[in-house]
Amino acid sequence: MNPKKLALSAIALAFAASSGLTLADTVVKLGFASPLSGAQAHYGKDNENAARLAVEELNAKGVMVGGQKVKFELVVEDDQADPRMGTVVAQKLVDAKVSAIIGHFNSGTSIPASKVYADAGIPQLTVATNPKYSQQGFKSAFRLVGNDAFLGKVLGEYAVKTLKAKNIVVVDDRTAYGQGLAEQFEAAVKANGGKILRHEFTTDKAVDFSAILTSLKGSNPDVLFYGGADAQAAPLVKQMAGLGMTAKIMGGDMLNTDKFVEMAGGKPAEGHFSAVAGAPLDKQPGGAAFEKKYKAKYNQDVVLFGPQFYDAVYLVAEAMKKANSTEPAKYLAALKTISYKGVTGTFEFEANGEPKNAPVTIYEVKGGKWQVVTVK
Repeated sequence: MNPKKLALSAIALAFAASSGLTLADTVVKLGFASPLSGAQAHYGKDNENAARLAVEELNAKGVMVGGQKVKFELVVEDDQADPRMGTVVAQKLVDAKVSAIIGHFNSGTSIPASKVYADAGIPQLTVATNPKYSQQGFKSAFRLVGNDAFLGKVLGEYAVKTLKAKNIVVVDDRTAYGQGLAEQFEAAVKANGGKILRHEFTTDKAVDFSAILTSLKGSNPDVLFYGGADAQAAPLVKQMAGLGMTAKIMGGDMLNTDKFVEMAGGKPAEGHFSAVAGAPLDKQPGGAAFEKKYKAKYNQDVVLFGPQFYDAVYLVAEAMKKANSTEPAKYLAALKTISYKGVTGTFEFEANGEPKNAPVTIYEVKGGKWQVVTVK
């Protein structure tokens, strides 16, 4: 070999060794978006932790795509659970030339951001539950959990047929998630022969519900459905207890956190219900092992949808391997037809990006913990 070429090759090899890469490595950027600041940061950090865990595992195993070794890199953005920031973050991730989007967490950010990703041809895997997400016709949109149409149906039916509720009132926070789930719940109650006495509104920043609750107390509700997050639901139940209201709270997956029980002050949280899109994690084949390694690494329990974000990273990697390409335009078709067994269940998608066979689990707070009641 020419001495000059030999010297250049040696320099290249030395650089590769010092950087931790091989000459064959291809860096694949995965975009991540969730709320990492504000009242919903605990959800977002849980999602980020799980996604990072998956990336680290894949890089440690060594993933080959089309004969080349790839190194995954997570590009993280904080959307603040704000629809306006959702589109800003989406454009930043597109400009960063990511190959996939893992997120967002909220329906309010996922829906507007999904158009940005669709226009760029980048697959998006989200836990957003508002049905509108998959009704836009975007080929790049994939939902990892069941949507609010089924979640609301399960909750409404349970309120009427199992709890035998007669006086039902609804409060929602006017977000795409809270309002959407409340509307589905209300429709399900009526479909099952129940009646909604009142429907009131608040915001996802509220902490004082005294005016709403004082107004609702006269209706003597036995069930109060809350469409929103734990940071609002917890003070809501504390203030209900202070007013002597004994109604059961029902809500969606964002209530199903240890933070809700802690913020509600223990006893006031007892006996309230939530429904979560997905089967109980510890009942899945890889669920208990995931919980164990997650806690060992981060010294905390899973908050909510972190396991789905973990599975989403693996889903993308698997689709890329099947397509022999990391290019979104080429592996998108493989993602549409994939059957992948993750820690939260087996993932397969309908033509519109909805998951097939998506269960819903109803939980009740008993003894200071969310306990499984039934799986639908």
